[in-house]
Amino acid sequence: MNYQETINYLFNKLPMFSRLGASAFKKDLTNTIRLCDALDNPQHQFKTIHIAGTNGKGSTSHMLAAILQTAGYKTGLYTSPHLKDFRERIKVNGHLCEEQFVIDFTQRIQPLIDEIEPSFFEITVAMAFDYFAKQKVDIAVIEVGLGGRLDSTNIITPELSIITNIGWDHMNMLGDTLEKIAIEKAGIIKKGVPVVIGETIPESKAVFEDMSRVVESQIIYAEEQRYVAGWEYQHHQLTIEVVEKKNDEHQHYQLDLPGIYQTKNLLTVLEAAHQLHLKGWQTDAAIIRKALPKVKHLTGLHGRWEVIQYNPAVILDVGHNVDGMAQIKKQIELSNYHHLHIVIGMVKDKEIDSVLALLPKQATYYFTQAQIPRALNAEILQAKANTIGLNGNIFPNVNAALKDALSHAHKDDMILVCGSVFLVGEVNV
Repeated sequence: MNYQETINYLFNKLPMFSRLGASAFKKDLTNTIRLCDALDNPQHQFKTIHIAGTNGKGSTSHMLAAILQTAGYKTGLYTSPHLKDFRERIKVNGHLCEEQFVIDFTQRIQPLIDEIEPSFFEITVAMAFDYFAKQKVDIAVIEVGLGGRLDSTNIITPELSIITNIGWDHMNMLGDTLEKIAIEKAGIIKKGVPVVIGETIPESKAVFEDMSRVVESQIIYAEEQRYVAGWEYQHHQLTIEVVEKKNDEHQHYQLDLPGIYQTKNLLTVLEAAHQLHLKGWQTDAAIIRKALPKVKHLTGLHGRWEVIQYNPAVILDVGHNVDGMAQIKKQIELSNYHHLHIVIGMVKDKEIDSVLALLPKQATYYFTQAQIPRALNAEILQAKANTIGLNGNIFPNVNAALKDALSHAHKDDMILVCGSVFLVGEVNV
């Protein structure tokens, strides 16, 4: 098989969550353990950081990877899903893994695939671990795919665990209360491994404390260590003033990730870097300030309030659940524009009505859908939106919708593409 044939095999042979939803989610670690056993357990051959959470885990993962790279460490980064290229999931120092590696790995593991029929995600996790081991990385930042306790990534014993927050998402698989969702996320907390908690709510705090007590893990709440004293958002750039609570010391950080929601992620990242520094990693303040203004350049992160064009401004954001859309709403309110155009598509298993209720009525909407089976039909999305006063036309795909928005937009307008990671991934840029 060549590379494209290999990718087609992986996408079509294996159950894939982005296409199928809950039916592709394997609720145990058996297959991942079998795969990694066959590969001589590569996950034990390098240090790791494990990151879970409803929102913010992608940004947090990329910021930490950028910090570690800037400090001189050979740094692996495993994230999901990808936007354009499958290999975005598996990077070392910001570089995609090689096409030939994907081909060779798949051919090598194919007999076991035929035997145990793993999911697409289980294969990609094993592939990432094998690649990082072969590359002899110093450390790898590993983003949880879904939940935590039963996620395929949860066979590592990391240097540090991180849980960014708990919110409403994937309730059909993780549970219908915030406590149940928190229990699943808390499953990444390991014996003796410190855990940094980003945002806390009453429903999750007790769960995290119970778990950390059981496994004798130190728990650190990022919000109790520092607070954001102010921020400046100009020309799609973000500068954040952070105060250390213990000594009232003020620090300013410039980010190339301009979403206002990064103020929350930054507190998590700073505490994670501090905990790593206590363990001997060179992640001090000077390194952090050098890394954060060039996260996108160092790691290749896209889709977080990403401005891909000016006059009119065209912005991509992968926010797709209630908490994510609430943050997008805040960003919209802080932005300057003449008129707002929103290109939106969602997937079927999200809280559609709750997300739509957060969006501004004064915008012009362009309803569409990603080209995957899980995508919500654009006509259904339009009908739901119309009932609450969000009006616009239907388009067969995101690029047709964006083209129409551009044809109607004034140079001082703003066009936002949001609602689904997969929709953003299909934008031609």
